[in-house]
Amino acid sequence: MNAPANPPLDSRSSPFFTHDHELLRDTVRRFVAERVLPHGDAWEEQGYVPREILREMGDLGLFGIRYDPEYGGSGLDTLSTVVLAEELGRSTYGGFAITVLVHTDMASPHLQHAGSKAQIERYMPDIIAGRKITAVAMTEPDAGSDLASMRTTARRDGGEWVLNGTKMFITNGVYGDVYFVAAKTGEPGRNHQVSMFIVEKGAPGFSVARPLKKQGWLSSDTAELVFDHCRIPAENLLGEENRGFHALMRNLQNERIVLGAQAMGEAAKAIELTLDWLRNRKAFGANLWDKQAIRHRLAMRAAQVEAAQALIYNTAWRDAQGQSVTKEVSMIKALAGTLVNEVMYDCLQFHGGMGYMRESAIERMARDARVQAIGGGATEVMLEEVAKRMV
Repeated sequence: MNAPANPPLDSRSSPFFTHDHELLRDTVRRFVAERVLPHGDAWEEQGYVPREILREMGDLGLFGIRYDPEYGGSGLDTLSTVVLAEELGRSTYGGFAITVLVHTDMASPHLQHAGSKAQIERYMPDIIAGRKITAVAMTEPDAGSDLASMRTTARRDGGEWVLNGTKMFITNGVYGDVYFVAAKTGEPGRNHQVSMFIVEKGAPGFSVARPLKKQGWLSSDTAELVFDHCRIPAENLLGEENRGFHALMRNLQNERIVLGAQAMGEAAKAIELTLDWLRNRKAFGANLWDKQAIRHRLAMRAAQVEAAQALIYNTAWRDAQGQSVTKEVSMIKALAGTLVNEVMYDCLQFHGGMGYMRESAIERMARDARVQAIGGGATEVMLEEVAKRMV
């Protein structure tokens, strides 16, 4: 297949990205063009991404970008993750993108950050190769952004932990293999005494209650999980007991950068698709692009997306230097989650009736974008996090 249109800019045009980053960008973009775009609609219909596609991504090294080469990773930086997320966002299939990014940047980092050497040696090679797909189970029916309200519990019983509770809206929940599960291990009530556990598919008492039907992200499998006296070995405690809340907060930093980069990849691609449409669609004797109100609106959206991308790139660079970016990642999540929806609204509007048709990429992208202001931290919660750090 020919190289995809709109090749990435030469790395010399950016103070953040190196030649290696751009090689990664080109690899992901080619994979999307050759292996995702021809099949994405079928995955939307079936409700999941085929495992062979995920294994192919593992073979290309895309699942271990920031992990230790000892286990098959590449040992790269936060900006490499941003490149991956942007290009997956540009695929126009948000469900495919989030399937991958949950595995690479929202679930498996818990093992990388808190796992013992034995745990990492046991699971990480298969995770990086795509032979085992991961999920993270935090959210519950009554506890989303408010993690202190979590009700799932874990208690020690001899050489085992026993988990009880329900998790909701879990991406990769149906077809995952390894789940990183948060559960209360302290005193009952509203507190932050949470621990993380490794639960494998097939563990006694663990089941997928039901797959969930969503407005968008149709090619990602999402599930409700049930732990009914689920027994796991004592050594499946991940990190320190009662320190899981801190682990969750730490990884949410990375997750929000990734979600922001994905959202801006989607927004940038939507603007490209819409520009092409406007330059070829005629109305009232001229191309729609000739209408000043339309082109000015799209120009403003392009400026806003580039500004948001600059914030993401700078924050990712600072994170790679070990700097604190707590306020900035909350800004990214709030800004990107809102902006991508505003961009999609305008792009669908400018497509007219065709933008409302299921055969249009813009229609799918607009549906997929809605959750970007909710998942990974609702916009309102993110703005409160920013506000607390302004004084």
